[in-house]
This record gives sequence, C-alpha cells and structure tokens, in this order.
Amino acid sequence: MPRSVSERGDRDDEVDLLIDAWSHRLPGVDLTPLDVMSRLRRVANRLGRLRAAAFSGAGLAVWEFDVLAALRREDPPHEFSPAQLIEATMIGSAAMTNRLDNLTRRGLVERRPNPRDGRSVLVRLTDEGATRVDAAMRTLAEREAEELRGLSREEQATLAALLRRLAQDPE
Repeated sequence: MPRSVSERGDRDDEVDLLIDAWSHRLPGVDLTPLDVMSRLRRVANRLGRLRAAAFSGAGLAVWEFDVLAALRREDPPHEFSPAQLIEATMIGSAAMTNRLDNLTRRGLVERRPNPRDGRSVLVRLTDEGATRVDAAMRTLAEREAEELRGLSREEQATLAALLRRLAQDPE
C-alpha cells in the first residue's frame, strides 16, 4: 500500500515514487526492502562517480587506485607479491598481470625479484605511485566528508554500524 508523506515524515524521493508505483501493480508484494536497497544502490552509484572524480584528479583510474592503495597500506617498503595483491584487491590473475604491466609502464610500481623465491617477483610502490595515491586519498576523504555533511557524527556512526551489519556475510 502506498505510504503517505505524513507516515514517512518527509517528502517523496525517487525511491518513494518507485515503490508507490509498484505497490499499485503488485499490491500483494512487500516492497519494504526497496526502501533501503534502492537507496543503497543510488548512493553506491553516486559514490562511484565521486571516487572516480577524486582519483582522476590525481591522474588515476579507480582500478589503479585500488592496487596502489593496497601497496601503500602495507608497511615500507610498500610491496606485495602479485598473489598478495590479487587477494587484497579481489581480482583475477590475468587482470592483475595487465594492471601491473600498465602501472609499471607509468612508473607507479616497480617489479623486482623476490629474494625469498627466485621464481617470483615483488611489486613495490614507487615514490610517484605513493604521491599519487596519497593525493587521491586526501581528495577522496574531503569529498566523502562533504557528502556526509548533512549527517551528524552520531548519525554517521549509527549508519556505519548498520552498514557493517548489512555487509557481513550471512552464516
């Protein structure tokens, strides 16, 4: 059943209108989950655009940031094996090889022989790579803070706790 503005306490947004339209077409279906999930999808899309813009300001694509950030978070000398990078970024081996080739060509990472295993290499963040990923992270933090400006610190903490629960794998 469509909800009135007084039931929600605010004005209709796109999701309210979508739910109201579907409730007329499928009156027996509980569309309550769309209140959350459709808004999460919209926020995720907006966040994707925000992140892409923050990273492009540092001359990075989103995928480049992901690899460089994984290396930067590691203690100096900021290096991982390709297998560790695959695990940290959750992408496939072939994609990682392509990404490392591109990042190496751009001078953002370097490959060197693994002293513990002569058959493998280690990928190390270069100074240029660190400079760019740090700049991207600073910009990202500023822009995300701006996006959250309408929520108090307490509201942000509550939202983070709820999202943490929602993101956990069901057991």
